[in-house]
Amino acid sequence: MTTPKVIGRIEKVDFLDFNLLSLDAKIDTGAYSCAIHCHDISEDPVNKTISFRLLDPDHPEYNEKEITYTNYTKTRVKSSNGKAQSRYKIKISVKIGKKKYSAHFTLSDRSDMKYPVLLGRKVLEKRFLVDVSSKYLLSA
Repeated sequence: MTTPKVIGRIEKVDFLDFNLLSLDAKIDTGAYSCAIHCHDISEDPVNKTISFRLLDPDHPEYNEKEITYTNYTKTRVKSSNGKAQSRYKIKISVKIGKKKYSAHFTLSDRSDMKYPVLLGRKVLEKRFLVDVSSKYLLSA
């Protein structure tokens, strides 16, 4: 077993499949799953696809590209305010530090949040320890 790497409460992550690099991610040990900010999320039940756009038009990495997925599920997520929502969930590769991981991300409107990406316990478990007094330890 490898020793967990120490990370800060905010880290940079890359989504190579989407050509989105160096996005700020909030590390949240209170959250079970991961989430990424999307808008224009829609489902086509006939073709069994979902489509969405990542980030917001005012984000520096926004590229207007519509992404379509066929391999997705729906899940119920209880947010920090205690309300449960139904969200789409996709499996994608994320680069955290120097390593790539496969993780499930829910598609969520995080426009009212400071960080477009949230990394929860499921991806952190047995890999990382969080130093809540620090930020960007993996890019230092």
